[in-house]
Parts: sequence; C-alpha cells; structure tokens
Amino acid sequence: MTRQRPFWLPDPEATTTSRIAEFGRWVADNKGVAVAHDHTDYGALHRWSVTDLEGFWSAVWEFFDIEADAPYERVLSDEIMPGARWFEGATLNYAHHALRNLREDAPAIVALDETGSGYEVTGGRMRAQVASVAATLRDLGVGRGDRVVGYLPNTPHAIVAFLAAASLGAVWSVCGQDYAPQAAADRFGQLDPTVLITTDGYLFNGTTHDRRDAVLELAGALPGLKAMLLVDHVGLPWPSGSYPALTVPWEDAATRTEELACTAVPFDHPLWVVFSSGTTGLPKGIVHGHGGVLLEHLKTLALHSDLGPGDRLLWYTTTHWMMWNLVVSALLTGATTCTYDGSPAPVARPDVLWELTARHRVTIFGTSPQYLLGMAKFGIEPTTHDLSAIRAIGCTGSTLPASAYPWVRDHVGSGIQLASTSGGTDVVSGFAGSAPTTPVWAGELSAPYLGVALAAYDGEGHPVVDQVGELVITRPMPSMPLYFWNDPDGSRCREAYYSTYPGVWRHGDWITLTGDGSVIVHGRSDSTLNRNGVRLGSADIHDVVERLPEITEALVIGAEEPDGGYWMPLFVVLADGAELDDALHDRIRDTIRTGVSPRHVPDEILVVPGVPHTRTGKKLEVPVKRLLQGAPVEQVVNPAAVDAPELIAHFARLGAERRQARRRATHAG
Repeated sequence: MTRQRPFWLPDPEATTTSRIAEFGRWVADNKGVAVAHDHTDYGALHRWSVTDLEGFWSAVWEFFDIEADAPYERVLSDEIMPGARWFEGATLNYAHHALRNLREDAPAIVALDETGSGYEVTGGRMRAQVASVAATLRDLGVGRGDRVVGYLPNTPHAIVAFLAAASLGAVWSVCGQDYAPQAAADRFGQLDPTVLITTDGYLFNGTTHDRRDAVLELAGALPGLKAMLLVDHVGLPWPSGSYPALTVPWEDAATRTEELACTAVPFDHPLWVVFSSGTTGLPKGIVHGHGGVLLEHLKTLALHSDLGPGDRLLWYTTTHWMMWNLVVSALLTGATTCTYDGSPAPVARPDVLWELTARHRVTIFGTSPQYLLGMAKFGIEPTTHDLSAIRAIGCTGSTLPASAYPWVRDHVGSGIQLASTSGGTDVVSGFAGSAPTTPVWAGELSAPYLGVALAAYDGEGHPVVDQVGELVITRPMPSMPLYFWNDPDGSRCREAYYSTYPGVWRHGDWITLTGDGSVIVHGRSDSTLNRNGVRLGSADIHDVVERLPEITEALVIGAEEPDGGYWMPLFVVLADGAELDDALHDRIRDTIRTGVSPRHVPDEILVVPGVPHTRTGKKLEVPVKRLLQGAPVEQVVNPAAVDAPELIAHFARLGAERRQARRRATHAG
C-alpha cells in the first residue's frame, strides 16, 4: 500500500525559531547530546527523551529555569509503574511559576463569552487578585492539604481561585455548573472540602442559567464545608437568609491589598484532583502533583504548542474537562490565555468562536473533532473573519477523521498546522500529537510526545509497528497519577492501568504506530469491532458514515451474544429532513464496504434520536454495548455523567426488545 504524502509540512523558518528547536540547541550545547544538534530531527530528539529519562527531564527543568526552594536529590529515584519517584527532595509551587512570567500591564487572561463581549485581566491585576483570595482563604483556615472546590463556569474567577488555593498548598477540584448538584456532590463529597467557590449562574446558548438553588443544594451535601465564596457572574442577587456555611462575597475576597507568598511543597504534593467521566459508580478522583504538572505542561505547551510571550491561546473547554487545566497552564509559558463562557456554537451566532479568535488575534485555537465536523456539515465559513494570526489548531477529545483536514485548509487557512492530540485526564496531558518540527498526515497524530515511551502491543504483549495494537506507555511520566483519592492500598489505580501488562501503562486505546513514527487512533480498545477475528476500530466506521450529509452522528457497536453470535448494529442520527429509505440504507452499507472493510458492514442500521456522550464529548460505546447485552442500567452508567440521560433508557429498551424478539424466535423454532 502506497504511503500518503504528509498533509502539512513545517515551514523551515518557523521551525528554526520555534521553542522546541531552541530546546534542541540548548540540549546539544548543555547536555552534550549529539542527536539533538539537528534541531529539525524530532525523531532523534524523541528517542533520546525516552531513552534517557533523567537526562531529558532534568533538561526540561533547567531549560525552563524551575525555581525550587530546596533542590532535588535525583531526577528519578525509582523507575517503577505505579510508584515512580520524581525529583525527590525538591520543594516548589505551581502557582508561583504560573504567575512569575506575567507582565504587569499586559493581559494574562482575556475573558470571553458567547455574546461576543470580553474583558482583559492584566498580569498585575491577576497577581493582586490571587494574593487577595489566598489571604481570604488563609483567614478561613485553609492550609496545606485542605481541599478547596469550585462549582464554576470557565471564567477568570476559576483560574484565580485555583491559583490562590494552590499557592497555599491546598488541593483544588472544580466542575462546571451544568453538573446537577448531586453529580457535583458525587465528586466533591469524596474530598470533604473546606471551602466552596461558586457563581450565581452561567450563560449557554442564549440562556442565563440560574444556579443559586443548585449551589445551596450542593453546599448542603458537603457537611465539612466551613465557608463559601460567592461570585456575582450573571447579575442574579444571592438570597438572604441562612446558608450551610459562612459566606463571603467574591468582591470582598478578591480586592484586598495583600502580598503573595507561595508555600513551598514537595514535588509530589497534591495540586488538584480531576475526576474521571464516572460512567459507572462514583467518579474516580485522580491526584496529580505540583511538580509533575509543572514540567509536563511546560513541555506540552511551550515545546509542542510553541506557546510563549506574545501568544494567545483560546481552547474551548468546560472547567471539568482536563483541557481547562492546560488552558490555565498557558500562563506558565508567559502566554495569554482566553476563557470562554457559553456554547461553542450558539444558535444566534454559531461562528462566534471564529469571530473572537479573529478579534483577539489568537495564535493557538483549540477545539474538538465534533466542533470542526459540525462547522463543515452546517456550512459555517470561518474565513469571513481575519484568522491570519492562527498558527495552529489543536484538536482533541476523540479521533479527528482525515476528512476534516481539507476543510480546515480550505475554510480556515492553508498554512495552519492541524495538530490532533491524544492523551487523557489520567495524565492531564497528551501521549501523542504534533510539534512545530513534525509533519502532519491527515487522520494521524504526528508523533509520540517528548518523554512519552509510547508503543502498540499485540495480543501477546509484544510491540508492533504498522499494525493495530493496544496503546501502552512503557516508562513513567512525571504527571502520571500520584494515586486515586480514597484508594489507600493503590488497588484501584493498579487495576485501572496496570492489570493487563504489569509494570506497563495500558490506556485502553487501539492504535497503529506507523513506520514514519506517526500514530493512528482507532478508538477505545474495549469497544473494538471483532468480526470473525478481524479487528477494526469503531472510529474508522464513524468517520466514513458521518461524512454523508444525511447523517449527523453515528455509533457502531459489536456485541457478543450468549449463543456465541455477534451482533453489529449501526445507529445513526439523521439530519433534518433526511429519511432512512432503501437508497440511503444501501449507500451507508456501500460506503462502509468500499471505504473501510467489507467484513464490517453492519448487520442492521437503526435510526436513534441521539448518541449519548460523556460530558467531555466521548461517545459511550462500551456502556451502550453493555446495555444492548442486557446489563442493568445502574451497573452500566451513572446518568449524571451523561450529556443526555434520556438516551440511556432508549438504548436499554432497544436491547430488551431485541432479546425478547430472539427469545420468541427461539421458542417458535
């Protein structure tokens, strides 16, 4: 099979002046690593980064001038997974590094919303607000190890609150206000927080959502709560009367005149708890440390995304998606970060993100495959706005199909690098993506990230190239979880990542690592289609089917049945005015047969009202499969973790009807 040509090639001049090229030169000059002399040879730099972990991560430490109150004794004391010990002896603080590069009178944050309005927070004002809120928290008794939680939309308040908590050595966690109070309590209740920081409501798709009652319900579900900081965000007055805890207006908390003093904590001191999607049972609380996040995010944002002073990052996210954590970490690089409150494509102005990107001269724009595919399908034309400042578009959350690449070139800009990435909340970073020095192949991730020892394992646990395998990480990363919250013996963490290949991280994605070093993501390995022993990623079928103008979204499932059979239905959501007649039915089957695999043409094509997702946009393939196989809803999915809970009942009913029909057919026979 002829290998496709790269879709995008780095510009030689931009490559030379990129931060990753500067890093390569620095490594050559200061570490004596010969392979790094050719700063355009990403492959050589990556091989060194995963062969000499101590050399690479110490280089990241020195190149970015990490300021530690106490020095480290050794970079990597014990290379085991789980349990690797990084930079033991070092004490530092993430918040200090997030604030140290901010320019006094230049914007640190640009706050935006779906109405198109916005305001700037300068570096000086940012530091002053963090110092003030930190002093308020300290007065409320918050100290090292205490938990501070946010029930907040994506506004500067959330960033200020997080940095204030982190500066004290407190542990932070946040979720958006679109979470019901019980869903938020399922997360925060595990942490026994001291302080809750929250707003009166948020804006979404032209509607102001009043969350004052939800806030009171959530606060009542947190018995250890001592205080609440109340933000007036959408102009709704807070009710008078009794509250479950002491209340402090945000304006009082954030306008004091204080000096910021960041508490030095050990490298692996908990920085935040991020929660898994929680599709079954209580969400898992994943704990990351100050130092691991600091180094990992500097590497990812400064080297791979080339962010630095003068740049602006706008990445659409909610506060409960790990991308919010990276949006905050743009401050580490000296870049300006943009917050956005609202729908990514409100009915009144579906191109508002492109409008804001143009107006504020955004250099890195980040989004999801669903957003780009939706823009293409509904005929949105981004180039009506001046997007000449964009250098790269980051895309993550699910697999970005090859069909999206020409649309970005033709409708956003031909010189823009489309950088698809794959990683996870688990490491709050990426495993693979792009860099300014890497080519881009349509439908592929350019390369594993620096410091990420990525491999594809076959069924016997052997690394393979140019064939499908399990995504594994064979050597530790500094941002791997310190532990799961309320997992004292570490058993849940080991079961989540290390039970298949002891000592090796199995992520649960099905990938191909190509001979060129690029990575193709085929979907979740536990939802792989395995018909007659021939395995295929569901994303390959979703890609070709969702290109059809009549199909808004598709979901294919391969379900093993009790009698040894294998049922592979394709569920489709139809566009307005479309009908699944014989002609469309045949066209879908032919599209899969010729565009993907004749062995994976579905047994049935069924119209459904929608496809359920996690709140971060991932299709619920495995839960739907289990529902179709007859597993009880309560064992399969937590409705609070789903974007459209009513769809869960729909798929459960479909499964029950099919099983009943099969029983009738068996009895009749």
